[in-house]
Amino acid sequence: MLDSFKKVYTFQFWLLCSSSFLFFASFNMIIPELPAYIDSMGGGEFKGLIIALFTLAAGLSRPFSGKLTDTVGRVPIMVYGVFVCIAVGLMYPLLTSVAGFLFLRFIHGMSTGFKPTATSAFIADVVPANRRGEAMGIMSLFGSLGMASGPAIGSVIALEYSLDALFYASSFTALLSILVLIGMKETLKEKQPFSLKLLKVKKEEVIEPRVFLPAVILMLAVFSFGAVLTIIPDFSVHLGMENKGLFYTYFTLASITVRILAGKASDRFGRVPVLKIGLLILIAALFLIGFAKTPDQLMFASFIFGLGVGINSPTIFAWAVDLSDDNHRGRAMATVYIALEIGIGVGSVLSSWIYNNNDDMLPLTFSINAAVGILALIILQVKTRKRKAAAKTV
Repeated sequence: MLDSFKKVYTFQFWLLCSSSFLFFASFNMIIPELPAYIDSMGGGEFKGLIIALFTLAAGLSRPFSGKLTDTVGRVPIMVYGVFVCIAVGLMYPLLTSVAGFLFLRFIHGMSTGFKPTATSAFIADVVPANRRGEAMGIMSLFGSLGMASGPAIGSVIALEYSLDALFYASSFTALLSILVLIGMKETLKEKQPFSLKLLKVKKEEVIEPRVFLPAVILMLAVFSFGAVLTIIPDFSVHLGMENKGLFYTYFTLASITVRILAGKASDRFGRVPVLKIGLLILIAALFLIGFAKTPDQLMFASFIFGLGVGINSPTIFAWAVDLSDDNHRGRAMATVYIALEIGIGVGSVLSSWIYNNNDDMLPLTFSINAAVGILALIILQVKTRKRKAAAKTV
């Protein structure tokens, strides 16, 4: 059994996991401090754009990253995404106006438009189909560890040193994630040299129809994540919590505990049954968050929220890989990530608008997010039932 595990999960796989950990830590470590940072610049009314611009740029870059991943190669696109992250981290202390900051948030989003797309395609190349859920669970585990450690460490750096030091630390962490990739062997067999004509993306190259349903479910499932990223720092302050990254630590620790098990369960019992359980847990967590009155209640809710996200994420990505065509794997992953960015971006903007810096609106804001999760569950139930009925008539 151990030999089988080593054969499936090679040294390249673990290198990629390490790179993913560092990459996610690099841009997540600054998130808890950004709402207060834009407030200090006099741009509090633009708080919702902190996440929205980031995800918009990531979404717009996905068609390009998907095509380039399928043509130029997985590794070069990963390297490019990390390079953008490094450059922007160094520029945050230089552009200190509201407009300059929002511009950098947009450019920063391009890094996540490229790196995860190529990473997911690479994983699909090297892991057999019957271990995809497990593999996606392990990979997302490392990403979640980065997401957990990033905000917690970032808040400490900001408190003990300065925001500029935090931005530089973010850039350095991204640099480490690119150094890990040195010597990584490319998995795309038929590569093309980069040329400007590859940046011309046709309409049919934007979305992969095969993965449309998983993409829609993911979009609705991560709507609440946009709200969490945008509002939780203020919510934490409202409840008297000094470390605004603590929510993300509890959330991610919960996510970590369940991801590999969820991936293995989806390999054994099917993607859809496991996904339904994850959505139900997510919905319950959002109601708990909205009505939390103490730090302990909020931390408990964050843990439940982490369980829901930890079940949903590897399951949906494994489902999308199952449905994708081998020759358009990059495009399929790009499609799913486009949905992810739309969900987070729209969730961030609408939730920020509903919340409107008014703590009395917190229960309504997260109740609406829960309703979006219920919509995802309904669509999943209806669509999969129709597919089963259609399959029986064939």
